[in-house]
Amino acid sequence: MPLRLVAVTTDRRSQAPAGRPSGRVRPRRPEVFLGAAVVDRLRAQGLEPVLLPPGDTGDAAHFAALLARVEGLVIPGGAFDIHPRHYGQGVGARLDRVDEGRTALELGLARAAIAAGLPTLGLCGGMQVLAVAAGGTLVQDIAAQLAGAGEHEQPTDPATAWHPVALSGGPLRAALGPRTAVNSTHHQAVDDPGALVVGGRAPDGVVESVHHPDRDFCVGVQWHPELLGDDVFAAFAAAVARSAPT
Repeated sequence: MPLRLVAVTTDRRSQAPAGRPSGRVRPRRPEVFLGAAVVDRLRAQGLEPVLLPPGDTGDAAHFAALLARVEGLVIPGGAFDIHPRHYGQGVGARLDRVDEGRTALELGLARAAIAAGLPTLGLCGGMQVLAVAAGGTLVQDIAAQLAGAGEHEQPTDPATAWHPVALSGGPLRAALGPRTAVNSTHHQAVDDPGALVVGGRAPDGVVESVHHPDRDFCVGVQWHPELLGDDVFAAFAAAVARSAPT
């Protein structure tokens, strides 16, 4: 089986979690990290992740050159928000942690991947990155801005499903069928998808999947499939294989 490299963005924290006291001097220092479940799902599909740390690392040409060395891109999301200025708005509701270095990297990579037609998968906040990169906007806070919306920050373990999603089209409809059950750990959502198309919604109408109509596989999901074991990663891996040079 050929080695297929895919770029995966990562998160960071200013201090590592406190360890068990030992009497030794071990200052807590900044870390760059990625949930192991994403790595495990990619490797199970024969894909090898190349981890990219946050940082405003260059211009469009830099991002294009970086992605030319891999066969796919995964944007995993995390416990942070995209500042509304990136989609032409001011702060109008709840805004959680902002990491401008990570946002700059992910928006730059997403735009380059869309332009190149590189197989791309956005997970949770990664779907929101794809929408903003495609000229779209976000709901800044579901609870404050969408009357009648359900709970999208589930109180239970996200390794269990929380609500259904109806899939109306795109690559995920082919992979998962017309309906699937997903977890939910987000307070923001896609509003206007820009150049993307909405392919799935929760029962309350919140956007749960998007895709680019002119790309083989440029897909975002608002859930974390790495914790559920569904076929999202298999569909991504199949697209990577289809796009690989012969």
